[in-house]
Formats: sequence, C-alpha cells, structure tokens
Amino acid sequence: MRRRHFLLITGAAALTPAASAPAATVLYGDHAVSLDKVRPDPKDLWVHAADLPRINGFELKPQGACREDICIPLSKVMKRGDWFNLSGFARNIGEAVVADSEVWSFGEIPALRGSFLSSRIAPDFAAPDRKGRMVHLNGFRGKKVLVVTWASW
Repeated sequence: MRRRHFLLITGAAALTPAASAPAATVLYGDHAVSLDKVRPDPKDLWVHAADLPRINGFELKPQGACREDICIPLSKVMKRGDWFNLSGFARNIGEAVVADSEVWSFGEIPALRGSFLSSRIAPDFAAPDRKGRMVHLNGFRGKKVLVVTWASW
C-alpha cells in the first residue's frame, strides 16, 4: 500500500499521457527517479552510467559497481559504452525487479540488507576450543549452539 500511495503522489504526473513523459521512471527505496533517456530494449532497462548514483547510490569503478564499502564485480555484458544494464545487474545480485510500461521498481539488494539476519543463519567463523583446537561454526549446522563472546574493551 505504501508504494502505491507513493506512486500516486510523486509519479502520477509522469504517467499521464498529457505530460511530457520521461523515457522511464525508476522506483528504488522511497524515491522515484525520472530518466529522460534510456536505451531501448524489450526486456532490460539500460541507463546512463552517470545516472546510477542518483538511482541507487552505486557508481561504476574499475573494480565493479560500488556503494560505500561494498563493490560488486560486473561482467562485461553489463556495460556498453556509457550505458549500464540496471535490470540485468539487479537479477544477477538477487534484487527483485518489477516493470510496467515505463515504470521500473527495484526491491532491496540482499548484499546491503544483511540477509543472514532475516534467515537466522550466522556467518561461519572459527575459534579455538578449551583444548586449543580450531572449531568452525559450520561444524554445528543443524544443532542448537550458544555462542558466548567477551571483550575487555
């Protein structure tokens, strides 16, 4: 309901035929970005790489698509000159994508939300037991485990 209400408030003018509609409207998080130029493609949304920071906060660097301290490597098919395949990138990282005419809606990026929190599966780590042998948390999968930590600071 919240996204529908948001669309009615911010995007209704962009969707009416009387207005000069942008080539695409991208919904990400709680904001809408109107793009004047997108590359025509029947199944993918190609945007200018320069528009990426205002769409989802990522920017393209030699190491990949980066946002703050996270960089996601990109395959060569994601970029063509100044264009970036936003919907292809979303599919590769497990982000939900819904498209309707010129409106594209993108869900949360699993790498940014810490999916282990919602799945209740702790990331693997190793620590020495009382006899000094290294024990991995993965060795206890399927069993209940109590992890007690302590720090002196």
